[in-house]
Amino acid sequence: MIRKRVAQWAVMAVAVPVAAAGARRLSHSLESRRGPSRASRLLTQGADMLRPQKAKRRRFF
Repeated sequence: MIRKRVAQWAVMAVAVPVAAAGARRLSHSLESRRGPSRASRLLTQGADMLRPQKAKRRRFF
């Protein structure tokens, strides 16, 4: 039972970032070819939902 959970966790730890990166890459390629569209916007939103981009930290010094 524990082995099954560890295997599921390992698959999700790899599959979710790969799926988000793939959706983001497909969105960028669609936008570069055809310009912004509903499909590219939905792909970007889906990638952000799966794995949001971390905001860059602002440094005040």
